[in-house]
Amino acid sequence: MVPHLTTALKGPLLDLERRILIAQPIIEHWFRTQWQGHTPPFYSSVDLRNGGFKLAPVDTNLFPGGFNNLNPDFLPLCVLAMQSAVEKACPEARGVLLIPENHTRNQFYLQNVAQLVTILKQAGMYVRVGSLLPEITRPTTLTLANGSALMLEPLVRRGNRLSVENFDPCVIVLNNDLSAGVPEILKNLEQSVLPPLEAGWHARRKSKHFAAYHQVARQFSELLGIDPWLIDPYFAVCNQINFQEKVGEECLAAQVDTVLQQVRAKYAEYGVKHAPFVIVKADAGTYGMGIMTVKDASEVRDLNRKQRNKMAVVKEGLQVSDVLVQEGVYTFEDLDGAVAEPVVYMIDRHVVGGFYRVHTERGVDENLNAPGMRFEPLAFEQCCTLPNPAREPDDMPNRFYAYGVVARLAMLAASLELEEMIVA
Repeated sequence: MVPHLTTALKGPLLDLERRILIAQPIIEHWFRTQWQGHTPPFYSSVDLRNGGFKLAPVDTNLFPGGFNNLNPDFLPLCVLAMQSAVEKACPEARGVLLIPENHTRNQFYLQNVAQLVTILKQAGMYVRVGSLLPEITRPTTLTLANGSALMLEPLVRRGNRLSVENFDPCVIVLNNDLSAGVPEILKNLEQSVLPPLEAGWHARRKSKHFAAYHQVARQFSELLGIDPWLIDPYFAVCNQINFQEKVGEECLAAQVDTVLQQVRAKYAEYGVKHAPFVIVKADAGTYGMGIMTVKDASEVRDLNRKQRNKMAVVKEGLQVSDVLVQEGVYTFEDLDGAVAEPVVYMIDRHVVGGFYRVHTERGVDENLNAPGMRFEPLAFEQCCTLPNPAREPDDMPNRFYAYGVVARLAMLAASLELEEMIVA
């Protein structure tokens, strides 16, 4: 079940929230049947935007890096879900080798790795952290800003097994999104690798994910009798873009115009008075790089050099050639006057918590995954994490439930996406 967490929303339930809450037994049964035929990602996080009239995912990460931003009260949920996730891959699992990103100077990310180690250990696993960095040639202990420590060790490959000194793990857990490709040392291993290598950004495309999400959203919307658009952002793709050489501008402008026209029609249908916008972003990658808000097709024809340089390169210095044009979804949530968007975390098929990404210098129509953002952990609405079977009529509804539902729809889409990639 989805934990009962606080949200920034106040006042009466929004219509979409109300319909989802009323249909909770039907929704949970539907999810159970879906997971009988599909395997959920090992773990995931979903960025959501709630515009009141619309609640939709805008990004799904299969190598989530913010477990340190979750409320510490969520640890029991994380541990139970992690036990389930690891045991599926290796029922006899006792040893887990965790391989993180190469961010030895990013204190926030390192605290995330340390929290993952804690979750795995409390799930009953022996855990060691192996580094892909060539300069890690012996066990190296890093002191973290919060006072904890993290030891990185050099990876050792023998045949088709990966290990660190005196440790032969059953499972390899990646917290590295493989944006730059799959290192040779990770290829053709006989151990279970979670998530699979195909989940990395060297292979994944956001457009493929949202195509899968479109299918899931349509099925779910038929179940509830709602318009799929209320949970599903329009999108289009442009390939062979070169921002620095102004190649592909007309394709990009045409797709921006097409998506904006689709959104205008829906806004007119639902009486939405706000100006439609789209988010133009790289079709692969994370960290909020290569993203811009666009309200008119002419804006992508008239980029200045600074804007072109910003859009041309993403993580690991990789050049952008494929671009996603995604319907922009407003966020009308705020914390202390700052614009906020919820991020939901899942391990296996379970929602294990969430937080708000908050930015004081961004607007309700802008990407918040940018320098200057901060994270505000969500808390349990009640001290008990279990649902109350004898709920009184005036009990507070779980407003977070709708977020957990839409996030799980995105997780199901990721499952379909990975199945197609692995078969191919």
